[in-house]
Amino acid sequence: MSLVKLNTRKPQLSPLDSFFNDFFEGEFFPAKSGAPRNGTVPAANIKETEKAYLVELAAPGMKKEDFKVELNDDLLSIRAEHKQEKEETNDRYTKREFNFASFVRSFRLPEEVDVENIGATYRDGILNIEIPKQENKVKEKVREISIG
Repeated sequence: MSLVKLNTRKPQLSPLDSFFNDFFEGEFFPAKSGAPRNGTVPAANIKETEKAYLVELAAPGMKKEDFKVELNDDLLSIRAEHKQEKEETNDRYTKREFNFASFVRSFRLPEEVDVENIGATYRDGILNIEIPKQENKVKEKVREISIG
């Protein structure tokens, strides 16, 4: 038995057809092609220790003022919005560039966390959030229920 590569691309009628298909199925219209969009949600690492949950969120190029971390019941939401504008004026031209990036990440917290002592720091492009556990709120893993 041998493997044969299957050509799943539609035959092109002309180079002009190829140009339009590449344009409409490429990065300008990513929803149609399934290609990723330019805006992304940053990666997060979550680590559990005996005393806390540690969340690391990679968001380089931002400042700590760009972030908003809030807790609504047991939902921890991390929002960030970063705007950057640059204008260069010369005798013959004006060049203006701008960039805007935003994201929201949400995490549902377990019951045993100490919501009053959650802390966050931003250093070297990484947002660190420490979510301490409550020591006196340890759940029983196995419990026998009597039948009455």
